[in-house]
Amino acid sequence: MSDIIEWVLEMRVQEGQADKVQPLLDEMVAATKSDEPGALHYEYYMPEDRSTCTVLERYADNAAVMVHLGNFGAKFAERFLTVFVPERFTVYGLANAEVRGALAGFGATHQSMVSGFHR
Repeated sequence: MSDIIEWVLEMRVQEGQADKVQPLLDEMVAATKSDEPGALHYEYYMPEDRSTCTVLERYADNAAVMVHLGNFGAKFAERFLTVFVPERFTVYGLANAEVRGALAGFGATHQSMVSGFHR
């Protein structure tokens, strides 16, 4: 089994916050890329009307998730929750109790791998 934890977070952009989306995402991506070697995949996607946003994240293990969540909480959580409303949050992999507890406030649901592989 893999130690990798990944998730898909689907969000709605709060009314009146559209102009704050790109600067916030650019700052978050730069900080995650430079400060978190355990962040393996970190990408944001939006439709043309920019009314919703989906983030795909992959971390090396539970410890890397906790590093990310610590940085997110300290640097970005308040602004993030002003700009976005989480609507669906699915976590894949063997998230431990600490990670599950840390993500519970975002309404995360969890799924474990039952078959497959990655290279």
